[in-house]
Amino acid sequence: MYRRRDDPRGRMVADITNDLRRYSVDAQHIGHAFANLHGLNPTDLHALIAVMDAELLGDPITPGRLGEQLNLSSGSVTALVDRLERAGHIRRDRDTADRRKVFLHYADQGAALAMSFFGPLGRRTDEVMARFTDDELAVVHRFLATMVASMREHRDAMRAARAEPSRRPAD
Repeated sequence: MYRRRDDPRGRMVADITNDLRRYSVDAQHIGHAFANLHGLNPTDLHALIAVMDAELLGDPITPGRLGEQLNLSSGSVTALVDRLERAGHIRRDRDTADRRKVFLHYADQGAALAMSFFGPLGRRTDEVMARFTDDELAVVHRFLATMVASMREHRDAMRAARAEPSRRPAD
């Protein structure tokens, strides 16, 4: 987006937008490098991220929810989960309260591979965050959480528009 040079806020917004774009592209390159190194395709990588995110929230994901998040059919989810389980990246665990329900978790082998690959990046991230005060990090967290919510709303609107060709996503 074009901003006038004499508009300090506009320049800052443009700089932040460009930084977010560059961060996103670099993160994708790193993710793809991990995927290529371990014979994963982009959907596999997205599935592993979804499993990890769910575990971090303390709410393990089911194959059905994974399919909803990735916009996959139940047959495709089954093939995906089978493939990731065979490769040692994830494991299936039955719910102790309802044996019909299955949760997906990172397997020890998959977690070890991820830690080995992403550990150095995690240390760099920790070093960067150590340069900021708790108050500054709180503002950054609020900003990023709001940006993530906005991006997901847009993603969901685009999915809905694809499902209904006559519908266009709102600006």
